[in-house]
Amino acid sequence: MPDPISAAIEISSLWKFYGDYPALRDVSLGVGEGSCCALLGRNGAGKTTLLRILAGLSHFQRGTVRIAGESPRSGVVQRQIGFLGHGIGVYEDLSALENLFFFARIAGIRDRKRAVELWLDRVGLARVATMPVRQYSRGMRQRLALARTFLHSPRILLLDEPFTSLDDRAILMLSELLVQARERGATIVLSTHQLREALAVASHVALLENGRLRHAGERTPEMLDDASHLYRVYTDQGAA
Repeated sequence: MPDPISAAIEISSLWKFYGDYPALRDVSLGVGEGSCCALLGRNGAGKTTLLRILAGLSHFQRGTVRIAGESPRSGVVQRQIGFLGHGIGVYEDLSALENLFFFARIAGIRDRKRAVELWLDRVGLARVATMPVRQYSRGMRQRLALARTFLHSPRILLLDEPFTSLDDRAILMLSELLVQARERGATIVLSTHQLREALAVASHVALLENGRLRHAGERTPEMLDDASHLYRVYTDQGAA
């Protein structure tokens, strides 16, 4: 991974326990500014736990975590983060339009109308913008969650399984959004089981197994040619 001196995200000797169980074990990782790190690993590897710590949503017991030199929980950092977790994080009784206006106001976006209309169009929800979210399909809800995440042009994007429930067209849309975010200088950490989609947009990879960091480095052509390459080479359990 990039030199921690130039890293937007710095993780050093990080331990996270649930009771006596170590969900993260001495993890050290740097994510360079403007890079896209695919955070990979099987279920229970610690990916969601790490993303929640980076988002300032979970405590940890040992080590240090810095985003742009600050604690993830600092107000300055929180305003720069776009976080997509397993829950879509929107209000089901409101419409997509109302949801995005609400989040745009919280984010302090000046031209809220323009931003909301832009993102409804970008994620393909403009024609159903006034429909209550509870009437949306799972894929439509995921697209709205993506609009909420990208709405304020965050400098740090933390995405946990963002391809979930998306059809091929929406997957292509999300891939384009990730490329465009990097072009404007955003730093991305992306956790997913959909290896091919993640590796296609990633500049770097980090592989977790049982809470330990097994590998971190640049994404290579071998990984693109064979999505299971990482698991075969760097984990104890072999190919997925």
